[in-house]
Amino acid sequence: MRYPILASLLLVCAPLAAAGLQATGTVYLESDGRPGRGAGEVGLADVQVSNGEQIVRTDARGRWTLPLRNGQTVFVIKPDDTRYVAAADGLPAFWRHYLPAGSPKLKYGGIAATGTRRGQWDFALERAEPASGAGFQMLVFSDTQTANAIDIDYYARDIVDPIVGKHHARLGTTLGDITNDDLSLYPAINRVTTRLGVPWFHVPGNHDLDFDAGNDLDSLSSWRAVYGPDTYAVEEGGASFIFLDDVVYRPQGTPGYIGGLREDQFTFLENYLRALPRERLLVLGMHIPLFDAYPDRESFRHADRTRLFALLKDFPKVLVLSGHSHTQRHYFHGADEGWQGATPLHEYNVGAACGAFWSGVKDAAGIPDATMSDGTPNGYALLDVAGDGGYRVEYRAARAPATTQIALHAPRVLRQGAYPAWGVYANVFMGRDDIAVEFRVDGGAWQPMKKVLQPDPRLLVENVADDLADALRGFDRSPEATPSTHLWRGAIPTDLAVGEHRIDVRASLEGAAFTAITTYRLQHADP
Repeated sequence: MRYPILASLLLVCAPLAAAGLQATGTVYLESDGRPGRGAGEVGLADVQVSNGEQIVRTDARGRWTLPLRNGQTVFVIKPDDTRYVAAADGLPAFWRHYLPAGSPKLKYGGIAATGTRRGQWDFALERAEPASGAGFQMLVFSDTQTANAIDIDYYARDIVDPIVGKHHARLGTTLGDITNDDLSLYPAINRVTTRLGVPWFHVPGNHDLDFDAGNDLDSLSSWRAVYGPDTYAVEEGGASFIFLDDVVYRPQGTPGYIGGLREDQFTFLENYLRALPRERLLVLGMHIPLFDAYPDRESFRHADRTRLFALLKDFPKVLVLSGHSHTQRHYFHGADEGWQGATPLHEYNVGAACGAFWSGVKDAAGIPDATMSDGTPNGYALLDVAGDGGYRVEYRAARAPATTQIALHAPRVLRQGAYPAWGVYANVFMGRDDIAVEFRVDGGAWQPMKKVLQPDPRLLVENVADDLADALRGFDRSPEATPSTHLWRGAIPTDLAVGEHRIDVRASLEGAAFTAITTYRLQHADP
């Protein structure tokens, strides 16, 4: 009977010993352009440093001390007026792992052994030009979902290269599913993303997991080896960004993952939000949406969502950015889901950079159409943050002008005098329930269009073409069309003259008016 007692004592004592570990270092102002802290580079006071749970602030000389345990990552929460120094891979250098023996052996490598050194963990920040009074812009990508070098080439030519040197963003993010299960592609895709020239922050998705890991704790080892902490905060221009791993890996579960948060993440959130001024805009970036994707089961654990909502309820300016769905929609959380804030909580589920997994017919440039199942073209979002904490989100279809916000479908020809049972459909990519969408024919009076929940006919046409083709039209066919949450319909008049007629559609989005044009033809026919 002595051996079990002794074993129990050892198990109790081991965490107590580990709890006594500490990490120390300095946050300093980078000024000499060389790696490491130079003799004349001064420490920065009052900068937040975290181990993923506790948060401390640097003293007058930039020094910090934090408790540390095996597996934690220490990182700096940069203040508004600073910028992270770039690491050798071009990504922000703001973190350091502590895993003396490294992660378990994994297919994609995991985290290498760090050793036991815990002192002189110094982090460099640069002074940054303050955001203008008008605010700043952020690039928001989701689900680049690259499965191979060919997909990375699509990503480069379709999403990144067209905006290199042409955007005005101060930072950017990718909201998970950076790859499509092949984690060895991270260096290659990072070389593309960093061409954009701004600090880029990542969150993990369900396709970024080490599927050979035995538990959730180890399932992001290879992702973390490249991107650092899976839950962290960044401050910019009066806004606070919290990036969250919300994929809970369940190796023996069905499905093998679910949306949710860990206890250490709640501890970090509680500690960070406790000291955050309530007037700041708070932006949460995550992969799996907070709303349920399926009516018959929870895709994000409701208990975790309730806890998160309780932490956020006193902040009047909150935006949630999510990905994962490969569709696009606005969602407003209310009391039915446990939201306790004064106004509904806005979640914007961002369309995928890869669209429908780089599928569909290729264009003249050899890039797949990639339209998503709700009829949204692949692309990315822009988040404009105002100086007063307000915000605006916009969508950009890949390689298309900023004015491309509406896609139309109408029959090419109808019989003159036929019963007007046929419609023009407007897919307003950023449409939400509270906007007005109108149409007119031949410059006549504007008429309201009716919001409908059905598949976009434009994509149904592609589905039928794929079905009837004798050979594959692309590597992967377009996705099966699903009901779109941003589709409007108007009945086309048939009592006009024989010939061609013009249809104008307009919609107001975030204070800007957008239009689209199509035509149809009326033809005389005898019985």
